[in-house]
Amino acid sequence: MLSEKKSIPTKPLFKLNQPDDNYKFQPLPSPLGKYPYRLKAGIQTQDPNKMIFQVAGDTGGLKSPAFQRLIAEQMGKQYLHPENPGEKPSFLYHVGDIVYHFGEADQYEKQFFTPYKDYPMPIFAIPGNHDSDVNPLNPVPYKSLEPFSSVFCGASPRPVPFGTDTSRKSGMQPNVYWTLQTPVANIIGLATNVPKYGVVTEEQRLWFIEELKHAAAEHQEKAIIIALHHAPYSADFNHSSSLPMITFLENAFDEAGVYPDLVMSGHVHNYQRFSKSYGGGKTTPYIVCGAGGFDELHWLAEADDVLYTSKSDIFDTVKLENFCTMQHGFLNIEITKTEEGHQIGGKYYAIPHEGLQPGEDAYLYDEFVYFCNHENEQAVQ
Repeated sequence: MLSEKKSIPTKPLFKLNQPDDNYKFQPLPSPLGKYPYRLKAGIQTQDPNKMIFQVAGDTGGLKSPAFQRLIAEQMGKQYLHPENPGEKPSFLYHVGDIVYHFGEADQYEKQFFTPYKDYPMPIFAIPGNHDSDVNPLNPVPYKSLEPFSSVFCGASPRPVPFGTDTSRKSGMQPNVYWTLQTPVANIIGLATNVPKYGVVTEEQRLWFIEELKHAAAEHQEKAIIIALHHAPYSADFNHSSSLPMITFLENAFDEAGVYPDLVMSGHVHNYQRFSKSYGGGKTTPYIVCGAGGFDELHWLAEADDVLYTSKSDIFDTVKLENFCTMQHGFLNIEITKTEEGHQIGGKYYAIPHEGLQPGEDAYLYDEFVYFCNHENEQAVQ
């Protein structure tokens, strides 16, 4: 399909004339942990200066469960049977849309518990728009993100009140937006709500600025990673870029005087890797990783399609480096601490549209390396 396109974008796109659906906003649930919502989860790494973790998004869905299972199996296999002994991942970070279409408790068994029952590592998550939505026709009324919180959040592990495994315990994430503290990175996760282009409350915005400043104080030791469901930059046909999320992030970065080393998101059902240049020579990868299982995948819009535009000053320092459409996949991120800064490497693995043959593995589609030199930090600020 890609070979038939007349013009592949080189920059993100805005989809024109989109309706305002902010009326879909849902109030967030109460935190289950203490402010400022940080979790030291005891992440185990083989090397104290290096950590590998996996990223997947939009894994849920009902129509084609085979790809949910394949993604989970392939990610787990990389831990159980790594190609290189020093490349075992430590956990999965899910960038949202675990359960379609309304985050209902009775859908977790089919869409998450069963596909991931044999996944051998911890799973952390931020909510997607579908996880956050509420089905008004559900015979048992519930509030936004109640099921998500039951599965992933808690001051201590507690029984999950649904699903067939009665021994299942919740995770210990302190809130639906929160910071995962790892040996070599602080991963700040946002909850961007239900509307198509995302909404962040003022309370969460203030928390985010504080977390950026806290992460900056530890930047010599730990990389700064931002996770949100709604992709700030995208060139796909369905969503394209989110002006609300770009504006929110850039204003917060400017106010905090802190700029991240990596931004990762989902929402768009494909893989895209953008590079954004900041001052002082700093380049930050913005990665869309939303092809984790949902049956509908998103291709890129044509660059000359009149329904989209790349004509915006916002895109001047952003470049589309690579993409993978119409195939499911997942990402491995490797953070390595050095004396000069942090090296951020990535490997994106894809599964052909026809699936995998017995004994066949997901194949390496994209590989990249970025370097954050801490000597440039003052120049960026």
